[in-house]
Amino acid sequence: MKLQYSLFKRSGVYYCQDTTTGKQTSLRTKDEGEAATLLSAKNEATRQSGMNLQIAQVYLQHGDPTLAKRTWQDVMEAMAPLKSGPTLVRWNRAIRDAAFDSLHGLKLTETTAAHFLKVLKIGTVSTNMFLRRIHNFAVDMHWLPWPVLPKRQWPRVKHGDRRAITADEHARIIARERNPEHRAYYELVWHVGGSQSDVASLHGEDVDWKDRTVTFNRCKNEAPVILSFGEEAAALLQQLPKSGPLFPKILRTKANHRAKTFIRRLKSVGITGVSLHSYRYSWAERARAAGMPERFAQQALGHGSKAVSRAYSKKAIVKVPALEEYEKKIIPMPTAAAA
Repeated sequence: MKLQYSLFKRSGVYYCQDTTTGKQTSLRTKDEGEAATLLSAKNEATRQSGMNLQIAQVYLQHGDPTLAKRTWQDVMEAMAPLKSGPTLVRWNRAIRDAAFDSLHGLKLTETTAAHFLKVLKIGTVSTNMFLRRIHNFAVDMHWLPWPVLPKRQWPRVKHGDRRAITADEHARIIARERNPEHRAYYELVWHVGGSQSDVASLHGEDVDWKDRTVTFNRCKNEAPVILSFGEEAAALLQQLPKSGPLFPKILRTKANHRAKTFIRRLKSVGITGVSLHSYRYSWAERARAAGMPERFAQQALGHGSKAVSRAYSKKAIVKVPALEEYEKKIIPMPTAAAA
């Protein structure tokens, strides 16, 4: 077996050299016997590390014959059946990311932190997020006996700044849109704050005119949302079908095509920096500026919505009303007679 470190002497001091990288390190001694002992310890540590890995693989393979052969491609394929609908589509698209090419055929038990760091370096924010999920799944299933990267060593996920669509921009979009169905669709998204798929999936039966509410299940997590609507939304809903899909053609269009259609509309009116999803941020910021309690905004947009966190943290500017005026409007003070 080739030793990784060799010994040499320079100016009376002994050094060791890594035969793989060529790096030279002083042993800080002029005694030949001490230098030989230190060199032997370094070579033994290197040899023992490789031997420990081989021993671990033998034990693991005895407990699970497929474990030593399992690759990251196997992990990705095992996760796919657990997903459905749009989530499955996003998953299949994500694992085709070119950044994952070096992982597909790599065995789990032979993976090092350097492999993951390489993938993260050439990948994007999406790569970071999906690699975390793949890694955590392997650990949770006990297919990976140790984490490849400790939790605190993962690069921080940094999303690009996203802003809301302003009232002026929304008005320009509506004024420019000539297609009645698309115009009504954008207006309803503005009023209800649902995702593009949530609103596209609405049916006439989802509108309760007696209670003046619209109900839909979030496509992402199937959580039900019951949202009251005002006069402007009521006038808009009156123009839409009373049964069946509210937006038949849009419902049959794929989400990415709806997004591209909206981007073309933005270009026609000279608006940049937003997307169809930005309507959710707009709804959240308007809700906060209007004084809507955060719990209601969370219910409308989804408890884990980033739009809620963003709007209710620092983005929306709120003018705090006088307490006495708020008390008169919300909680009437008791009169002397009542007291």
